[in-house]
Amino acid sequence: MSQSAPAAGVPVALADDLQLVLAPNPSPMTYWGTNTYLLGRETLAIIDPGPDDPAHLAALIAAIAGRTVSHILLTHSHLDHSPLAGPLGAHFGAPTYAFGDSSAGRSAVMQKLAREGLAGGGEGIDHAFVPVCCVKDREVLNGAWGRITALHTPGHIGNHLCFAWKDAIFTGDHVMGWASSLVSPPDGDLSDFMASCTKLQDCDARIYYPGHGAPITDPAARVAWLIQHRKNREAQILAALANTAATPHAITTAVYQDVAPGLRKAAERNVFAHLVDLHERGKVTAAPQLATGASFALKS
Repeated sequence: MSQSAPAAGVPVALADDLQLVLAPNPSPMTYWGTNTYLLGRETLAIIDPGPDDPAHLAALIAAIAGRTVSHILLTHSHLDHSPLAGPLGAHFGAPTYAFGDSSAGRSAVMQKLAREGLAGGGEGIDHAFVPVCCVKDREVLNGAWGRITALHTPGHIGNHLCFAWKDAIFTGDHVMGWASSLVSPPDGDLSDFMASCTKLQDCDARIYYPGHGAPITDPAARVAWLIQHRKNREAQILAALANTAATPHAITTAVYQDVAPGLRKAAERNVFAHLVDLHERGKVTAAPQLATGASFALKS
């Protein structure tokens, strides 16, 4: 697969027993669109059916071409990944497999923020999503398509999974080659994101297949870049607080001086994710309480 977008709805062979069908939902948050993966030959596992789009459903049915679908696997339940799981599963009689519903895997601090009314941003949450089968971290699924190991990788969202298959890992929205992952509390958690990056560093893989964009052919370098990128962003945020307390909005204005207007809200969400992480690590204080409108200061 090249570094340019394939045609939406047209199957692209990526490797033996692996095809990609791109959903027709390009945007600043989804890049070319959502990658739906078909694993296997006569019996298939589908990873990330994508948005609830009749054209994409028709394209997947055509690409499956009468073959059996035994598993529908979800990396996570954002609206660009999971809604088509129900219609596709009903058509083929295949169960859905995921870590859990859209609130599964949230850390204690994110559960608290959600109870206080904080809602996530970015691609939107599929609140109706409930998998038929809940998959645990390191659980192994076996089928005609081989052996798949589920890796719980919260950070982008609490129920995020990556799937290891042969010498590849399907990384969903946790690791992508064209952009860093959005981390938007209370669904996204930066502390979890960093821990999940470390988990992936410990897993050997020749290639990553992300939820959006082209395959990542140097996985180790990309994960190392993501970790360093977040450390650099943390340093910028701490520098912005060096002389004065500030809100997430003010910090975003100082730190993201070149961000496109359409991505400023997402940037502010990322800043708040960093501030929650710093607050939980005892590096900053929040007044009057931890919230998006709080005033943050370095802890003396």
